[in-house]
Amino acid sequence: MKKLLIALLAVSVFTSCKKDDVGPPNYGDYIVAVSPIASTGVADYLLTAATLDEGSVTTRGHGVEQDGTYRYYMTANNKFFSMLYGQGNPGAVTTYEITNGSLNKVSDFQSETVQAFASVNDDILLMKISRNITNKLSNFYIVNTNSLLITSEGTINSAEPSNNGELAFSTWIRQVGDKVFAPYMSVKGCCGDAFGTAFPDSTWIAVYSYPQMKLEKVIKDNRTSFIGRYFVDGTAVDENGDFYAFSSAIAGDAQGIKTTKPSAIVRVNAGTTEFDQSYFLDFEEISGGYNITDWLYVGSGNFVVFMTTREEKGLYAVGKVLGVVNVYNKEFRMVSGLPNKADINSVTTTNYSKLNGVGYVGFTLKEGTSYIYKIDAATASATQGLRVEGGTITAIAKLN
Repeated sequence: MKKLLIALLAVSVFTSCKKDDVGPPNYGDYIVAVSPIASTGVADYLLTAATLDEGSVTTRGHGVEQDGTYRYYMTANNKFFSMLYGQGNPGAVTTYEITNGSLNKVSDFQSETVQAFASVNDDILLMKISRNITNKLSNFYIVNTNSLLITSEGTINSAEPSNNGELAFSTWIRQVGDKVFAPYMSVKGCCGDAFGTAFPDSTWIAVYSYPQMKLEKVIKDNRTSFIGRYFVDGTAVDENGDFYAFSSAIAGDAQGIKTTKPSAIVRVNAGTTEFDQSYFLDFEEISGGYNITDWLYVGSGNFVVFMTTREEKGLYAVGKVLGVVNVYNKEFRMVSGLPNKADINSVTTTNYSKLNGVGYVGFTLKEGTSYIYKIDAATASATQGLRVEGGTITAIAKLN
């Protein structure tokens, strides 16, 4: 009996220690996607948090594990969508809501792997884009965010917008008024240089009707290069309905970057379908030589911009230096209070912003710790917030 009692006490102490190590869950409306530290590819975990400004969350004993090793995320109609990038194969789309601070799965369905997606009205528009000149048709799928069903699908001819012997490969899509704007890069789609182009010094946006996805016109310019980047949204619509877009100025071919144009920001005014020729922001000039790799709109014309130097510029280079640019007064400032670039392992590309001038960006440091930083556009300063234990931050979102 004494041996049994000792054994039970040992189990009790061990269990108690495990619970203390794990800690209570952090319930809340914020969602943080985390890729656990591992030697091989592992699936993300989705964690909830009550605030991004302080405290900590951990993957140890907590989180909802995702199916598949690479996921991309978006919110629409107060739902959180987790989509598997299937490397060309169909992947699962899992939908969550938050109930009493906890994630609640409400649907699971299959979709093709897509290269661009956006919220349009009460739908999510998904695009699987051709990059093979022998197959000019790209597919689109419309998912209703109420029924959580694919309600429509169709094809578009990706050679039609470019009309130059190359394909129009959309970098992203965005609803602008009752239209869908699809900025694209012109790509060869063949010959061992699928993403190369003979037209590196131009900018294009294909304008489609919705939900028919019929091409209505192409907006063209030649003051900078193509908008956005592969799988990177280079667009935003401000509170006035004006459309802003950045170019990283990285167009070229298999031999390297060929564009002669600067990384820049352009505008399409609300209610129009032409570039505003009176507006042009040469970002390299105002920033002292940096180029934009991504951005986060935080309201009142302010963007948190992710940047690389001219020497670091590349097709897939991710900026680890942050600044704030105001597109109204064309003012630029570096963000203070962030970790040194040399100490950063990764920066999140799916981030959360409020239109009160505040954005939240995740940083994982080379020594293994991860934090979410609060970026204040008014002061161009960063404050260390939520600590994320157990992995690399891959996305930040919020459901109301």
